[in-house]
Amino acid sequence: MPIILPYVPRTITVHLGLPDQWAENVTVSFPDYVKNVASSEIYPTWEPAAIRANILAIISFALNRVYTEFYPSRGYDFQITSTTQYDQKFIKGRNIFENISRTVDEIFNDYIRRQGYVEPLAAKFCNGTTSTCDGLSQWGSQELAQDGLNSMEILRHYYGNNIELVVDAPIQDITTSYPGTPLRLGSVGQNVVIVQAMLNRISQNYPAIPKISPATGIFEEDTRDAVRTFQRIFNLDPDGVVGKATWYKMVYLYAGILQLAELVSQGQTFVTVQFQFAGPLEEGDSGPEVGILQYMLALLAQFDNSLSPISVDGEFGPSTTQAVRTYQQLVGLIPNGYVDETTWNSIYSNFALADYFLRRDTVRAQSLGEDALPVMAETQPGAGTERWGDTPRMGQYRGRPLELGQMDGQNEQRGVKV
Repeated sequence: MPIILPYVPRTITVHLGLPDQWAENVTVSFPDYVKNVASSEIYPTWEPAAIRANILAIISFALNRVYTEFYPSRGYDFQITSTTQYDQKFIKGRNIFENISRTVDEIFNDYIRRQGYVEPLAAKFCNGTTSTCDGLSQWGSQELAQDGLNSMEILRHYYGNNIELVVDAPIQDITTSYPGTPLRLGSVGQNVVIVQAMLNRISQNYPAIPKISPATGIFEEDTRDAVRTFQRIFNLDPDGVVGKATWYKMVYLYAGILQLAELVSQGQTFVTVQFQFAGPLEEGDSGPEVGILQYMLALLAQFDNSLSPISVDGEFGPSTTQAVRTYQQLVGLIPNGYVDETTWNSIYSNFALADYFLRRDTVRAQSLGEDALPVMAETQPGAGTERWGDTPRMGQYRGRPLELGQMDGQNEQRGVKV
């Protein structure tokens, strides 16, 4: 089986604003981009291990955006934005700290990924003081470094023990991922492996697509069958050939599924929180109620393209105000950006409906990671509170005992014992 290494781009184009907002695009070398972000995000006086861990997270996140063609597959002419609402902080023209510059020069083509996965890890991080997230805490990484942990020990503390370090990734100019010619029965090579990897990931959310195992890099009948099923689901010509339209539909779904999985995993944060109206909210407010509001709006944005995704940081800023206004316009409320009880209850009502379909629709619900549970709010009649139902993800109890030698429905066809 061929080995695929995502490449490090020589340059990266940064959009100096929100994705849908008009703003300047600047193209800089990839090392200069990482130096800028690291100098904007962390302190040069921190322990070397903390600096190195943060730089590896920055590199991995940016490479994930490049590898998944996250923005180009959506029609944008840039690879990443400068805003922490979506990506990482980049400040055009800022000064670079010398020790950070040296460290980046040493490791700019190293990155972290999950074991068994191709793509660089979309390594989320936050400062760990004014904002927290399901990822690396910047100040927490400094404390761990002061306690003697090295950079990989710090990263495993936050991202889990199943991450690995890839070193000396190849460097090349950014190119579109489509190989230029259709892939069909008999095709071989790295691009076939990419197709097989994308289909296998997408099939976790669209179980009708058969798994391709192992992913050998050879376009055989099993790959053709998976491609045809994919094409039927997404109203493409089911010819079993991966042309440009089929390729970029895969890329779009692959990146979108990862985004939805990241968002829904935040439901763990709110498992013990009731989604009842606690009082009016407006720009300038902060706290868990704002986080709940943002989470509901962010989830709704996954179902309605009119709503722009927002970050869940607990701070009611201009982007949250705009998201509220857009929602109010959509449902016929006064678009003032002020969340009174009427607006809150309207948002919650639609959120609960979206969440209902999310956890009952295996297409979306199985985008959850192994430990990522969605919000499972179900109103108890007359109680006015929420309880938490069972997760619909793969891995829930099947209803009968498992015994030695038993086979599951999918693997029985392959003769593989569970």
